[in-house]
Amino acid sequence: MEKKIRKPELLVPASSLEVLKTAVIFGADAVYIGGEAFGLRAKAKNFTPQEMAEGIAFAHAHGVRVHVTANILAHNYDLEGAKAYFKELKALRPDALIIADPGMFMLARQICPEIDIHVSTQANNTNYMTYRFWHEQGAKRVVSARELSLTEIREIREKIPADLEIESFIHGAMCISYSGRCLLSSYFTGRDANHGACTHPCRWKYAVVEETRPGEYLPVYENERGTYIFNSKDLCMIGHIPEMIEAGIDSFKIEGRMKSPRYTAGVTSVYRKYVDRYLQYGRENYQVEEQDRQMLLDLFDRGGFTEGYYTQHNGKSMLALKEKPAFREVDPKLLAEIDQKWVKKKLQEPIAGCLTLTPGEAARLVLTGKAENDKEIKAEIYGQEVQAAQKQPMTKE
Repeated sequence: MEKKIRKPELLVPASSLEVLKTAVIFGADAVYIGGEAFGLRAKAKNFTPQEMAEGIAFAHAHGVRVHVTANILAHNYDLEGAKAYFKELKALRPDALIIADPGMFMLARQICPEIDIHVSTQANNTNYMTYRFWHEQGAKRVVSARELSLTEIREIREKIPADLEIESFIHGAMCISYSGRCLLSSYFTGRDANHGACTHPCRWKYAVVEETRPGEYLPVYENERGTYIFNSKDLCMIGHIPEMIEAGIDSFKIEGRMKSPRYTAGVTSVYRKYVDRYLQYGRENYQVEEQDRQMLLDLFDRGGFTEGYYTQHNGKSMLALKEKPAFREVDPKLLAEIDQKWVKKKLQEPIAGCLTLTPGEAARLVLTGKAENDKEIKAEIYGQEVQAAQKQPMTKE
């Protein structure tokens, strides 16, 4: 019997409402965002509750799912705030919460059990027994550790329940620390990476100092620019989409909640093109055009790309031996083309809406419209509980 191919979700990061809309328009099946607290990208713009409500409504109106991060490793003083945050999210109704900490997982299950929970890569998900454990706790999806090979992921898929989803990174920055659980930022600056305040010391330039000669910096030369011993290249698996789908991965995650609308438009469109190409034509006809590889590199180049741990255990080829300014240059012609084709292009579709206000129940807005294929799409958005008018009730007019 022929094995059924799972259609993977293309999951795109969004740091702001503008980036979310860009991701939706240019092919994301789902977006992941962070609120103003409890996520691991405190330096990103992130979403206010009002922006999150608008973003969820926009995404749902286009048939796109929204996942919200709450993946800090929580301390006691975080928990009361987390309870209040989950109550807010319960009213906003995102499609999933991304959580790493077991205590936060328990709170979310208690407060908003109707929202799916995805277990973050921060939880070090490296074997099939870990996946089974989280499935028994009620998780819908587990995000694989970056340190897993495709062979390991394939074995995990074979040994976990069929309804448990696997999410894996396909493009973007690679943390040099094991599953992102790094202490360098806390040590050097007092800013905790596991609370969303990472200062990215892995990207700094390092030298050697002998303890009896303070102030005498001895360069460690990997090339003429110096050494960047912790500086990983960005992941790019555009050439391995067939293998990733056939390994049983359900969601392809693009990293980059600090990136711009231009970056999001370009990267999303390229990966949308090649996921669809494989699903339509199969492995035999799968080939990545050189101009698309170059476009990904032009959008953000940290000294070349790596396939990470998917095809090797580790190695020098994963490291970027380039000075930071050298990989910030972007072709201005490419940016102008992206602006013209994507970022500045406005898409407007006619929709119909129905707002229902019933005292004692959540406000309910139903939006309907049509997609490009003329298929009807429908989105429901819920707000705060409606209060009865104290002075003058609303009229039908």
